[in-house]
Amino acid sequence: MNRTLLYFLLRRLGHTALVLVGVMVVVFTLVHLVPGDPVRVALGTRYTEESYNALRAASGLDQPLLVQFFSYVGNAITGNLGVSFRNGDPVTQVLLARLPATLSLAIAGMVVALLIAVPLGLYAALNEGKTSDGIIRAVSQFGVSVPDFWMGLLLIILFSSVLGWLPPSGYVPLTEDPLGWLSRVTLPAVTVGLVAGSIMTRYIRAAVLDVMGASYIRTARSKGLKRNVVIGRHIVRNALVPVLTIGGIQMATMLGGLIVVEVVFAWPGLGRLVFDAVAARDYAVIQGAVLLIAAMFLLINLIVDLLYAVADPRIRVS
Repeated sequence: MNRTLLYFLLRRLGHTALVLVGVMVVVFTLVHLVPGDPVRVALGTRYTEESYNALRAASGLDQPLLVQFFSYVGNAITGNLGVSFRNGDPVTQVLLARLPATLSLAIAGMVVALLIAVPLGLYAALNEGKTSDGIIRAVSQFGVSVPDFWMGLLLIILFSSVLGWLPPSGYVPLTEDPLGWLSRVTLPAVTVGLVAGSIMTRYIRAAVLDVMGASYIRTARSKGLKRNVVIGRHIVRNALVPVLTIGGIQMATMLGGLIVVEVVFAWPGLGRLVFDAVAARDYAVIQGAVLLIAAMFLLINLIVDLLYAVADPRIRVS
């Protein structure tokens, strides 16, 4: 690793740390502005004044907000994200238990999105102005406009209730039963993949059209290179850089924005965890989950930046 790349990585890691601190401040503030008493909700019918005061003191909620925040930051640095109010489990353990489900769904959804976006976006760009281009643009616009929960419900009705091909909900770990996982991940993955694929189709089409208008593409064609060579070696490769950006954003969005889809399909991932934690006013779980999602988002952005140099050797880290 050369010194320039090392400096770039250290600088980005420093920026990442600052952003995570900012995320902690914002999330901590917003969580404490939400109406409701998490201790009272956690106790439920077991509420007594003694148990209420004991749990409040044990969770540190009897301390001033500034003391609570610095205590939270100090513990988070060491990997201690607190304890869930609902079941008393360590938040770090709860997050790690839910992370594989979200990762598997996000990766499957991205595969579906790429299978849709790459061929359709490329085909639409190569046939600009034709009927097929107009149809692809109209369909992609429809996919962008449709809410993911509505799309999920339609897929459940069609493939589960009417055809009976796939289970409507549930989760099986990939390592335990690959076929069972595949049957259950298909509908939610198609749901998120259709939306992400529609967005990426439009970006890929625009990126390819932009490259096709460059002077070096005209030069390559004037040299008599075959159409497939021009497309594969010059157009696709040079259009890959902007596509990496939108692909990274969509992947990060899937990791942190699958709350509705996970609720619809009863998928036990981070999104479902955040949904339940908000309903239960589980401060520690909410803060830990948002912090983890933010860290994954920043990590993906860093990976995309590094992939730029691989996709285009002209790009230099500065």
